[in-house]
Amino acid sequence: MSKRNSQAAKNAARERIRAQQEAERKRQQRKRVAVVGASIVAVLAIAGGVGYAVMQSNKPGHWEEAADKKLVKPANTSGKDGTTVTIGKSDTKNTVHLYEDPRCPGCAAMEQSIGSAVDKGMKDGDYKLDLTIGTFLDNNLGGEGSKNALSALGAALDVSPDAFLEYKTALYSAKYHPKETSDDFAEDKYLIKVANTVDSLKNNKKFKSAVEKGTFDRWALTMSDSFQSAKGVESTPTIKINGKVVETPKTADAWKAALKKAGVTK
Repeated sequence: MSKRNSQAAKNAARERIRAQQEAERKRQQRKRVAVVGASIVAVLAIAGGVGYAVMQSNKPGHWEEAADKKLVKPANTSGKDGTTVTIGKSDTKNTVHLYEDPRCPGCAAMEQSIGSAVDKGMKDGDYKLDLTIGTFLDNNLGGEGSKNALSALGAALDVSPDAFLEYKTALYSAKYHPKETSDDFAEDKYLIKVANTVDSLKNNKKFKSAVEKGTFDRWALTMSDSFQSAKGVESTPTIKINGKVVETPKTADAWKAALKKAGVTK
């Protein structure tokens, strides 16, 4: 029978205590090393995250990158950068010039009230129609819907002038034109959805590809610059008849009266 109070037992107990203390000391040392290591990893991770965030914040955005890409001009445009969009008989002496922004609610109201009358006068040969489209509302409201919609309009114009006009009408329609503060036009899917209501664009693979690839993004930025440099244009919509700004008519009859006053029709 072992006696707990024997000297040997006391020595053995002291040895066990010493061994336990040594083991505990080593365990605490390992723990401190692990904590320090984890802290270093955490600091490095934070530093890396901050560095990545800084790098991402300095990375050019989509439209900044588009500004540096090669300019691709849609078919049915003219001028050095393809920013002249003229639809109608080229030998017609009268010109109606529309200045619009895709997100502009006033432009939508104009298109819904007199858009068909404006297009009819052009098709009847009373005047040719010039169009200059800006994207300033993206800057004013935040977002990129105006730029994206303008690029999609370029894709429609590349199909045909009629496709362009019909698509513009659809985008400004009461059914599809979003609120000014909504950036629905920034979504390619939404623009393609609207295009599928236009016969010449419905399931049109060439158009869809151009929208999704941003083929005419650079052109949209260039067209927007052209809008910014337009003289006498302070807001949208703005209508010029033979170079003179006229008050935007609110009805088809008022449009006819404006044309008559400008000497375009009798």
